[in-house]
Amino acid sequence: MSESSKRRLKLWIRMLAVTRSAESNLREFLRLTHDTTLPRFDVMAALYRRREGCTMSELSRLLLVSNGNATTVVDRLEKDGLVARRPSDTDRRTVYVGLTPEGLAQFETLAVGHEAEVARVFEGLDDADVDTLTEILKKAMKR
Repeated sequence: MSESSKRRLKLWIRMLAVTRSAESNLREFLRLTHDTTLPRFDVMAALYRRREGCTMSELSRLLLVSNGNATTVVDRLEKDGLVARRPSDTDRRTVYVGLTPEGLAQFETLAVGHEAEVARVFEGLDDADVDTLTEILKKAMKR
C-alpha cells in the first residue's frame, strides 16, 4: 500500500468518525428535545421537500433505505397524524404519502432545532473552514 493510499484511508476513517459523532449528537438531540428519532425526522424532511407528496418507492430512494424501513416509519407517522397516504388516481397499486398540516407544522419546528444543533456540532469551524471543507467534499465526489 502506498503512502498516498494510506493517507486516503486515514481520511476515510476520520470522515466516518466525524459523521458518526455528528449523527449520534443529532439522534440524542432529537430524542431528548423533541421526543422523536432521526429516521422520523429524515422521512418528514424528504416529504417537506416534496410538498405534493411522493410514492413510497420514491421516498425509499430519496432516503436510501428499503421500502420496508420507509414503510415502518411512515406507519408510525401516519398513526401520529403527521403523514397521510392517498391512493393514486391511475394505479391502485401506487400509494402517495405526504405531510399533513400538523406534520408540516411539527417538521418546521423540528427543522429549526435541527439546524441549530448542526450549527452547535460544527461550532469549532469558522465560515472560511465550512466553505473550504464544502468545496473539498464537492471535489471528492466528482468522478
